[in-house]
Amino acid sequence: MVRAYARSSSPKESIFIYNAMRRNGVSPDNYTLPVVLKACSRMLCARKGKEIHGVSFKFGFEFDAFVQNSLISMYFVCGMVENARKVFNLIPDFVRDVVSWNSMISGYLQSGFCLEALEMFGCMCVEKSVSPNNVTVVGAVNACAKMGNIVLGKMIHGFVVASGFVVLDVYLGSSLIDMYAKCGFIEDSRNVFDGMFERNAVCWTAMIAGYTHLGLFKEAIELFREMQLVGVKAMDATVACVASACGNLGVLDQGRWVHAYCDRIEIGMNLNVKNALIDMYSKCGDINKALEIFNELVQKDVFSWSVMINGLAVNGNSDKALDLFSHMESLGGVRPNEVTFLGLLSACSHGGFVDKGFYYLNSMTKTYNLTPRIEHYSCMIDLLGRANLLIEAEKFLRAMPMEPDAAIWRSLLFSSTNNRNVELAEYAAKQILDLEPRKCGGHVLLSNTYAAASRWNDVKRVRRNMGVCEIRKQPGCSFVEIDGDVHEFFVSDTSHPQTHMIYETVFGIYRFLQSERYVMDALDCFESATTQD
Repeated sequence: MVRAYARSSSPKESIFIYNAMRRNGVSPDNYTLPVVLKACSRMLCARKGKEIHGVSFKFGFEFDAFVQNSLISMYFVCGMVENARKVFNLIPDFVRDVVSWNSMISGYLQSGFCLEALEMFGCMCVEKSVSPNNVTVVGAVNACAKMGNIVLGKMIHGFVVASGFVVLDVYLGSSLIDMYAKCGFIEDSRNVFDGMFERNAVCWTAMIAGYTHLGLFKEAIELFREMQLVGVKAMDATVACVASACGNLGVLDQGRWVHAYCDRIEIGMNLNVKNALIDMYSKCGDINKALEIFNELVQKDVFSWSVMINGLAVNGNSDKALDLFSHMESLGGVRPNEVTFLGLLSACSHGGFVDKGFYYLNSMTKTYNLTPRIEHYSCMIDLLGRANLLIEAEKFLRAMPMEPDAAIWRSLLFSSTNNRNVELAEYAAKQILDLEPRKCGGHVLLSNTYAAASRWNDVKRVRRNMGVCEIRKQPGCSFVEIDGDVHEFFVSDTSHPQTHMIYETVFGIYRFLQSERYVMDALDCFESATTQD
């Protein structure tokens, strides 16, 4: 009865049954106490957990690994990390088993103490009293992923191979894929993925999520297609990643297919998936479909509201975005976060609502006690710049409580360029070059500013300096979706198998327009620029 209630939706009843058991003079054994401790964990009831800890001594279970491991887990879940460590330290070496070590490693990891989790793994390997298993290694790999420590991650991968673990185990393999992707080593992720003989939905999702995390959206969609061809049924998390990739590429047909796929295989469509679909439709420009999904949500979390507010903002519906936030406030129940206010400030920027922008920035700190991040200040700079309030933008920038990054200076430089304020553009460009001397963005924007002011000698000087410093302008890139396939093009790109037909069509359009007596100076400039690149 204690165990049944501990697993049910009413874990409190488990404790009531345990108390009745004690009142009736029935002594608990080493199976009873771990179950009650599980109920305490689910209720976050540390006080009762401590009581059970005392009972464990009374009945002589201080050397019982099952009970002591349950105590460790309970203390970690209740946020009492030091207590968990004390319990572990008091377990004699001859009693500690691999579950004891795993409980400590996973507990540290879930509590955000990644370094301590890795130190525990190291101690386990040094002592050699207990051999780590796959669960142990998965915990250590996940700690490396959270810390972004690729060096230690590769060492643990080497340890796995040298120790004869089943590297191709789906859970260990998925953790390695995730670790390499989060550290930016996507090729190593793919090598692990390709080397696995058995791959379940978790492995495929880890690889797709890795591509999406690193901005390789086309690769994520292609891998999802492969997943369908081999007959692996996607999970909710898989669909959320692929929908995000479709949104970032702006491939609406692909996104619609993913949505239809969810309906066809009857995926649970949890809130995360629906939020991802709202985001995808918003980014692809189908704001009405995004609103339809949003309005159908029975439960809306803060991300649902935030992504819808931002979607309305980027699609030019700034008024509707602000109205939606007001509706959110009036309903109560969901507290806005930093992302929500980022969408609001973006809406103000797109709508030119300067006063409202300052109102929401103040509301963020005074009403909701949230600390603005540098992204929020960047939105304000953009808002002031779009309103041609460059002096106010500069003053706001200097009054910021943090050092502006290159993104904020770029925003000011872009606004200065649009408003042909050469002096301010030069100042902003200098700051960007100090922060990012090897990147081309500041040079190009400054060159455009000089060109807009017909200062051609300065244009040549900037371009010449880029050549001396061997800074090359990144080629422009665009995506085109045709019949569900995504085609990627760079400047002067000839890699497409239908390149000859594409160029022939473009010049056919050019000749037709010439015959209709349209002036095509822009196309001449395009030909000149692509030849130079």
